[in-house]
Amino acid sequence: MSQAYPAVTPHGEIQEIFKDVFIVQGSVFMMPEFQISRNMIILREGESLTLISTVRLDEKTLQALDALGKVENIVKLGAYHLGKHNGIDDPFYVNRYGAKLWAIPEMTHKEGLETTNSLITDSIMPIKGLSLFNYESSKLPEGLLLINKEGGILISCDSLQNWIEPDTFINEMALERLKEFGFIKPANVGPQWRNFCEPEDVEFSRILDLDFKHLLPSHGQPILNTAKEEFRSTFKEIYGI
Repeated sequence: MSQAYPAVTPHGEIQEIFKDVFIVQGSVFMMPEFQISRNMIILREGESLTLISTVRLDEKTLQALDALGKVENIVKLGAYHLGKHNGIDDPFYVNRYGAKLWAIPEMTHKEGLETTNSLITDSIMPIKGLSLFNYESSKLPEGLLLINKEGGILISCDSLQNWIEPDTFINEMALERLKEFGFIKPANVGPQWRNFCEPEDVEFSRILDLDFKHLLPSHGQPILNTAKEEFRSTFKEIYGI
């Protein structure tokens, strides 16, 4: 069964950013010789783990994951994420752990998986203190998750990014293209997601109404303490709001 899963790609170690909030930086080959970085966010509530934007880990790091708790929830936060590679590692975790698969309605999945729990604003979430922001005008489903702790921790998929500088999981070929298309920029609205999904300006005014200080993105480095201020400047530059 495991042979059907995509191979493990280079990744780092699990890092605890806040109490019970972890991140691991990984990678994906968008095409041969074209490697970019991506992040998986891990939330812990008691002994239960929730994985957001999954990245398959090697056996050694899976042992470290298992030491944190039991994987019970997988969250797919964006339908555009990684293009044809969207959700490639979800089947591995769903089958290995028998985890629930949470997704915004109308999302589709790899390997015949089906959504077991819908992510809907003002509804039940995988853990307590978590809420969903849904981009209502996006052509493909996309959301943000907000954790009500530490002054507000926002978790993003493709929409909000923070590639301040190249990291070890972006190779030279990919870096050239990422720079060309405007990805290597702090507190950024994902350029290709923005162009393809065409979210309306009002969505970003709604984001500024949220209470948050930090960002854990699926692409780039975390922003601690200054996320709202940084994105306020970005939204003003791009959307004039």
